[in-house]
Order: sequence, then C-alpha cells, then structure tokens
Amino acid sequence: MKESTHLTFLKLGGSLITDKSTPLTAKRPVIARIAAEIAQFRKEHPEEMLLIGHGSGSFGHAIASQYGTQNGVRTSGEWQGFAEVWAAARTLNQIVMEEFASAGLPALSFPPSAGLISKNKEPLTWDIHPLELALANDLIPVVQGDVIFDLALGGTIFSTEKVFTFLAPTLQPARILLASVEAGVYIDPAKPGDILEQITPDRMDKIRPSLSGSAATDVTGGMLAKVEEMESLLEILPDLEIRIFSGVVEGNVRRVLNGKSLGTRISGS
Repeated sequence: MKESTHLTFLKLGGSLITDKSTPLTAKRPVIARIAAEIAQFRKEHPEEMLLIGHGSGSFGHAIASQYGTQNGVRTSGEWQGFAEVWAAARTLNQIVMEEFASAGLPALSFPPSAGLISKNKEPLTWDIHPLELALANDLIPVVQGDVIFDLALGGTIFSTEKVFTFLAPTLQPARILLASVEAGVYIDPAKPGDILEQITPDRMDKIRPSLSGSAATDVTGGMLAKVEEMESLLEILPDLEIRIFSGVVEGNVRRVLNGKSLGTRISGS
C-alpha cells in the first residue's frame, strides 16, 4: 500500500442514510452532505486512506425479514427473496455511489455478494486483492451489508460490521468509525441524552440490557450485535480505535475523521 499515517474504516449506518420506517427510502441529502464532508477530509489529508461501508437500512432489512434470508436460503421462494434482497441492497449502493461521484470521491464498489462465501455464517473465502489494489492507488473501496452465498445454509445476510471484521486482520486499519443516528451507545435507552464514553469487555454484562435492538427492522441484530462484533475484533487487533458516533449532526463525520473524540469508544481494556 501507499505510504500513509493510517487506514480508516468508516461505516454509514442504514438508519443514518435511509428512512428505516419507510421501505426503499434513501436520505439523499444526508448522503450528499456526508460525501462532501469526506471529500473535504481527503482534501485536507491526501495521505490518508479510507474504506467506506454502508448499511442496508430500509432497502434490505424489511425484505430479508420477510423471507428469513439471514437464517438460510433453500426453497425456490427463498431464493427469490435472496435475489430481491440483493436488488434492494444494490439499489441503495448505487445511490451512495452516485452521491460519492458527485462529491468527486474516487470510489469503487466491492459488494460482498460478488465474492464472499461463508459456511454457517462464518466467512471462508474472498479474494480481496482488487480491493487492496484500489487502496494502493488512492481509490476508496466501498463495501456494504449484503446477501452472500453460504455452503451450509445456501445463502445468508452479511452485515457491514462483519465485512469489516473479515477485512481488518489483512488490511490492518488504525480506526473503525461507525456513524449512526445515535450519539453513541446509551447508558439507558429511555435517556438518549446520556451515552457511555467507553465500553470495555468487563462492562459488557452490565450494559448488555441497554443495548436493545433497533426500533425498526434490523436482521443483523441492532446495536448489541454491532458492539459485540467490534469487541471480538479487538481480540485480534487490540490497538484498534473504534468509535460509534452521530452522523446526523452536520460536520460530525469530518470532525471524527479528523480525530475528534465524539460518541462512544469501544476498547479492549
């Protein structure tokens, strides 16, 4: 890869870039605004590398829930659903890529459905050499929550966090930043003004009840699954900086990319 201070993985949550209460509804102005913030960061820090992922939001989750795609794909009807979930996720990805292009970002899409194969939801293979070459040539790979083929289940859903977990040991990012609609991880969901500044493994049992699932349909497990996935990654990369923050506030994505400590930090100790 090119010489760089570090590589950052940035996720744009499905609730952030879509209206999860209304099927197939993208928040284009939000996507465009975030794309502009990313473009400004790259202008200020051309030496930095970025890999961006985004959730499926109202495009994939509702259809996947209807067909039970995350639990396996076996019948002809379930394979029809698999294709419909793919099409929905692909539609949102196209919208994201269009807004990135409009902001002047040199982004290329790398959908997991095109190459990632799992067995019992555990990833087995994915040739990421093209993705590595994109990074080496100052391009921005874009991944997404997607359907994938599974050797035991036929097919399943693979979240953006799981994609990050698969890629991180090879690509060795310094940071994983998860931009959400929430300001961070809530101490008490009934009090959204109070967030946890830091989550460590020894605090997980205490805070697990507060990490409730998403209010809208989320087949990938909501906030609890996201935090647990990131905690597991810290076992492999203990120096990794992980942060969950609000991407709703204008300028926050750029601020966090620039190193500002917003939201909740997830750490191994």
